[in-house]
Amino acid sequence: MKQQQRGFTLIELVMVIVVLGILAAVAIPKYIDLKSDAQRAAVQGVAGAAASASAINYAGCSLKGTVTTGVCSTVSDCMDVAGILQGGMPAGYTTTTSTGNTTTNGVAISCVAKFSPSVATDPTASFTIISAGN
Repeated sequence: MKQQQRGFTLIELVMVIVVLGILAAVAIPKYIDLKSDAQRAAVQGVAGAAASASAINYAGCSLKGTVTTGVCSTVSDCMDVAGILQGGMPAGYTTTTSTGNTTTNGVAISCVAKFSPSVATDPTASFTIISAGN
């Protein structure tokens, strides 16, 4: 009586391991750099939120004409943006002013958002705010 083969041969197992090794060698480098992409996206998100908050604040100030709690806040430089963001500036992020501050309403101010514990390679994002409530 002839015996039936059960399981896999050694050659089949080795071939599966080789194929998995090749796939791993090709796929792993694509996922190594995800951390820097995520940091860049996070900084861009904070910059976008700050620019949006500034535009909404300027609209509220234009509508009311005076500084009113909840409608209009004073914004004369990039550091003031933390006060108009809902929940404040996220932990670890800072903003710096590129073009200086102003007390004239409606003037565009260039800013840079950055994650605070920074090194030279950390991503930054530029954004523009509008001075208001002055």
